[in-house]
Amino acid sequence: MRTIIEPFKIKVVEPIRMTTRGERLECLRAAGYNVFRLRSEDVIIDLLTDSGTAAMSADQWAGVMRGDEAYAGSRSFYRFEETVRRVFGFEQVIPTHQGRAAERILFSTVCRPGHVVPNNTHFDTTRANIEASGARAVDLPIAEGRIPSLPHPFKGNLDVGALERLIGEVGAARVPLCMLTVTNNAGGGQPVSMANLRAVSQVCRSHGIPLYIDACRFAENAYLIKLREEGYAARSVAEIAREMFSCADGCTFSAKKDGLANIGGFLATNDARLAELERDLLILTEGFPTYGGLAGRDLEAIAIGLEEVLHEDYLQYRLASVRYLGEHVFREGVPIVQPPGGHAIYIDAAAFLPHVPPQELPGQSLVAELYVEAGIRGVEIGTVMFGRTDPETGAEEAASMELVRLAMPRRVYTQSHVDYVVEAVLNVWERRSRIGGFRIEHQAPVLRHFTARFAPLYPFGS
Repeated sequence: MRTIIEPFKIKVVEPIRMTTRGERLECLRAAGYNVFRLRSEDVIIDLLTDSGTAAMSADQWAGVMRGDEAYAGSRSFYRFEETVRRVFGFEQVIPTHQGRAAERILFSTVCRPGHVVPNNTHFDTTRANIEASGARAVDLPIAEGRIPSLPHPFKGNLDVGALERLIGEVGAARVPLCMLTVTNNAGGGQPVSMANLRAVSQVCRSHGIPLYIDACRFAENAYLIKLREEGYAARSVAEIAREMFSCADGCTFSAKKDGLANIGGFLATNDARLAELERDLLILTEGFPTYGGLAGRDLEAIAIGLEEVLHEDYLQYRLASVRYLGEHVFREGVPIVQPPGGHAIYIDAAAFLPHVPPQELPGQSLVAELYVEAGIRGVEIGTVMFGRTDPETGAEEAASMELVRLAMPRRVYTQSHVDYVVEAVLNVWERRSRIGGFRIEHQAPVLRHFTARFAPLYPFGS
């Protein structure tokens, strides 16, 4: 098989400041050992997130210059709306400044205290916005999705039997909607199969429960269906995506992922009455319905990005880049979520550092070590992000998995950058027995991982 190359040429470059180990130690200490608090100029390879970090294409930058900045009725909005309707199939399109704004509007409109919202696995802001409404977020991944090392083509699937049992226990009236996150970010970036989408949709419709898709990485999920699910090899990614959304009643979307843009998102539905209520809330906090917190140039860039993200040469390269990183570290014994997903590799920090208990935050230790080792910024997806502190005892409840995500920005890094990451991960792997844990010194009551400060429980940096 021929080498899979980047399906683009580089026209503009951004310099990287090469820091020393000593400089990185000082930067991390000043940031309270939280990589979210680092300055980006102090990071060499930034794999914190794939959200809003993409390199835009020449066509997108041309679209930026064409942006219509009219307050109401912008032609850029109508181009954006037409593209969303064509790609996703929903009639009502409500732009927002990013995905979490769409979540806030949706859950503020339909959720109430006592409600329950099931999902394959809620990510951080989704869970927080549900809980802010007084509802309870419930994760229902399949059993295979809870075992990082176990290969399975669709570990992002929702457990349909568990969904039926949950509805039976709480009653359909207490479930205002069900969600499916594609791909399943908190569960290792794993895809959801079309068969699972259909099965979840059938259960929801039989109980009169709307199904919404968290569609941040819909194109990557559609391409993985094409590669892994019987009957889809000859279908285009665009066709598969439309079939995915035909199973749902609406979606939330962060254009900072598979919109290939640096900002933006939307909320979509076919329910005109609900959309009217959502637009009223949009006007209160985001802006007029034809801009929704975005500039016209952003709407243009997203419309073009939604077309480019469906190009299969791009998706082939995208998944090959992630797979290359995962296979190279796994070959040397590094435990990762198998198989590699569409946007990131997830290192199993619990297996990487088995001597560090969950209450000592092994994922946070690994994130800190990778930064000091080579200036690589990843993110902990474990007890820091998803654990809970008992308000009465102060005891820490561990997350179900201790992962470290290395998320690949779209069209940003080349193979030599990835090789550098491989070398750094393997260097940390070789000295893993000397790595200890961390404790939390300060945390916010909600979404603590963004701003928390930590302290090492071992001679860090020695």
